[in-house]
Amino acid sequence: MASSARLPRRNVEFFCAVIIVGLLAGVAGLAATSFLRFVEHATYHYSFGTLLNGISGSSPVRRALGPVVGGALAGFGWWMLRSRSEVPPLAQTIERHEPVPRFAWSIDAALQVLLVGSGASLGREGAPRQFAAALGDFATAWLKRLSARDREILLACAAGAGLGAVAAVALAGALFAARIMLNTWHPRALGAAFLTSSLAVAVCSAVTHDQATLTWPSSESTYLLTAHGLMLAPVTLVVGLAFKRLMAVARPAKAMRTWVLVPALAAAGLVMGVCSHWWPELPGNGRSILTVSLASTMTLSSAAAILVLKPLLTALFLRAGGAGGMLTPSLATGAAAGSTLILAINWAAGSHLHGPAVSLAGAAGVLAVTQGSPIWAAIFVWELAHPPPWLFLVFLLTACGAYGLKILVVGRGPTL
Repeated sequence: MASSARLPRRNVEFFCAVIIVGLLAGVAGLAATSFLRFVEHATYHYSFGTLLNGISGSSPVRRALGPVVGGALAGFGWWMLRSRSEVPPLAQTIERHEPVPRFAWSIDAALQVLLVGSGASLGREGAPRQFAAALGDFATAWLKRLSARDREILLACAAGAGLGAVAAVALAGALFAARIMLNTWHPRALGAAFLTSSLAVAVCSAVTHDQATLTWPSSESTYLLTAHGLMLAPVTLVVGLAFKRLMAVARPAKAMRTWVLVPALAAAGLVMGVCSHWWPELPGNGRSILTVSLASTMTLSSAAAILVLKPLLTALFLRAGGAGGMLTPSLATGAAAGSTLILAINWAAGSHLHGPAVSLAGAAGVLAVTQGSPIWAAIFVWELAHPPPWLFLVFLLTACGAYGLKILVVGRGPTL
């Protein structure tokens, strides 16, 4: 009787914890988004519009020195943090049921946003995931009946909800927690993931206004794009594998902890600043590249240059000791690959194939290869822009095709 009575109480506590985690993940997403915008506006000295507008309107000196200052400040912060405490990876901490370093994760998240906001070629999505997990663990520590598995689910849900909040992708955020962080279809985990992600997106809508991250153009597209989706799969396989390999080589075996972080990240910022003089789409997490891909404003030469430079600059910041997400840089690289392919075909054949759809299909294919989850990749890309629903099939075909080819070529390796 006692054990049967404890089970309902445990379920009640778990439900309360899910609500708390969802709300706090939204707060984490709201804080990360607001801080990112503040840093971007301060770095490039603009008041309205997107980061791309700010970079395009800034002076050459500010373009070059803004990332230098941001990199130096972030490097100093990491030098102080890492020399005093450990900052373990989020996935490893969840999987091994290790204690959550709440303070270290929170400071690390703020430094990630500082670096990305000042122009570093890294993803911002790691910051809200860490901060949400830290807040969620702190706020649910008083619930003593939760099992170790319950706390693992809650931390994964916090991470997924943090991702969903900043990108306004409730479904993708939930599936990220269940399929990538936990690798399960268990109803308890799925239910918690969907509830936390939905709450987080609702809270963060105060700054995202519940609008899609990307604006889908009104140009027409045809069902023939399904064939183009399959044709794109081998290209995204090559790009995705090259991206993973480059990041694995660039990432230091142990996190840098010395004063070298300051000049290293400042130098990486200077390289980014110089490159942004010719390609203002490069700074930041990759949203600018996705935006110009959908707007069909890239030329063949600029698309090819961005395809090469974006992963190289991401690897440079990793090698210099920076920390950040890999989702949006891989997305941007995939979109550049799709744009390069479609622009080359249109130029060679004199055709007018739909660039935005192929660009996003390229993003989905590369993301499927780097993350190891094609269904999630297709959903995430679709939610970012909300294109016509049938285009989800194109994204899914490219993602599944690229992932299937990856299994044939290299097998089921660990995800990035």
